[in-house]
Parts: sequence; C-alpha cells; structure tokens
Amino acid sequence: MTTLLTTDIKSLPFLHRGKVRDIYAVGEDKLLVIQTDRLSAFDVILDDPIPGKGEVLTALSNFWFGKLGHLVPNHMTGIDPESVVSGEAERAQVRGRAMVVKKFKPLSIEAIVRGYIIGSGWKDYQQTGSLCGIALPAGLKEAQKLPQTLFTPSTKAPAGHHDENISFAEAEQRVGKEAARQVRDAAISLYTHAAEYAATRGIIIADTKFEFGTDAQGKVYLIDEIMTSDSSRFWPMAEYKVGMSPPSFDKQFVRDWLEKQPWNKKAPAPRLPADIIARTADKYREALRLLTS
Repeated sequence: MTTLLTTDIKSLPFLHRGKVRDIYAVGEDKLLVIQTDRLSAFDVILDDPIPGKGEVLTALSNFWFGKLGHLVPNHMTGIDPESVVSGEAERAQVRGRAMVVKKFKPLSIEAIVRGYIIGSGWKDYQQTGSLCGIALPAGLKEAQKLPQTLFTPSTKAPAGHHDENISFAEAEQRVGKEAARQVRDAAISLYTHAAEYAATRGIIIADTKFEFGTDAQGKVYLIDEIMTSDSSRFWPMAEYKVGMSPPSFDKQFVRDWLEKQPWNKKAPAPRLPADIIARTADKYREALRLLTS
C-alpha cells in the first residue's frame, strides 16, 4: 500500500499544511482538503506515516457527513477532487483521500464531546473531582460512562503546541454567546446520534472532537473531518470493561506505545516500529469496515 506524507499540487494555490491535512485554494470560495498519511500524537507530527490512513479518514468523514447531514449544515460540495487538479500525478495524490469543501471562517475553539471518562479527562477527575471544571460525582472509575454527555471546549493550538481546555464561559467570550450555544448543541446532537448508530455496529464512541466555521452572515457550519479515528476514541463493545482503558480502533494505540517510551512529548518523536505501524493501519481499517459495511 502506498503512503502519502506530503502533497505537491502545483495547479492550485497552496494555503496550509496542518498536522494531517494539506489545504489548497479552489477559486475564491472553496478548498481542496487532502488527508495525508501523517500521524500526530501529543500534538507532535510523527516521522512515520500510517499506510492508507488518509483514505480511511476521508471515507469515514464522507460517511458521517452524509449520515448526519440532516442535523447540522456542513461544508461538503460534492465536487470530485480529481476534477480540480491537473495531470495524473496530481490526481493520484487526491484520489480517495481528498474533498472539495466550501470555505468558511473557522471558529477559534475545538468542540469536544465526552460520553465516557478517559484520557486527560480521567487524569483531571482524579486530581480535581471535576472534568474540565465540570463537577462530577465521586467514585467514578476509569472508562465509566458519564452521568451525562459533556461538552468541553478547548483552544485551537498551532502545530507543535497543545490545545488547552477552557470553560464554556471562555468559549462564549472567544466566539460569541450565540455561536458557542449553537456549537455546543450541534456537537452534542452529532455525538449522540453517531454514538447510538455506532453501538449497533459494536463500537463505543467514547469521545470526539468537531470543528465549526461561519459564513459571511454568521451561520454556523460543521467543517474539517468528523468522527474519524483521528478525532475520536472508538472502543470495541465486546472488550469494554469499566476500570481500565479499553483497546481502541484509533491512534490511542500509538499514544499508549509512546507513553512507554523515554520521550518528553516534544519533536522529534520516537520512530515507530514496523509492527506498531502495521497494527495501527489495521485498526483504522477495521473501524471503517465495522462502521460502514
């Protein structure tokens, strides 16, 4: 399986290279978003790509945008990415791993929704009895389902920096009260519908992250990727147990391996062994198969 670490599209103006996505301009009002096989962990881009990862992320996003499109308007256009680039070399870079989307102004917060207590949320709870400033009942165990689904926004940090959890009040200050309310309600609705569906396919969505943008009139749209193995924690229902971190179909597998390495979580990251790369690729593909087949 071929991998794509960095794109090189000459026929369109290059705009931005993120942790995973490369973005090009398509006219004045649209973007070509290409999902590479880059993997980031702890906000560090790893040197080792995951074969086929960009194609899996694109297929999952396309699936969810279609399935949940009735809930929240999104940035999808339906334009074939191969139609906006020139030559076979460029078409090969976008084939199966890109989308042409409407250009909106991104809101300056990450919309995180949590249905279970795990990861940084579990560490926060152990230390404070709260999750991102939201008080929780005593006695919760790791990976336990939360009494209610929580919206816990964070800042959007540039590559190489860490996002920081913020209160809903601070989110209101950053994007405005009405936009913050719309984002919160939309994010919880999207997560709830997706989690209910995933449960029928044997997958628990423990938490997920959304991004939103606005048009010139201030209307809120769902943008970026949605409910992928990069932006969500997917757990196999059959192996889920309260009190332990469950195995996952996402990059948590890589995070767990990295946590055991002598590394300060700053670039450069340790090189991934071949078996970790292969098993991670398998996990991404298995999530896609279970959710969409």
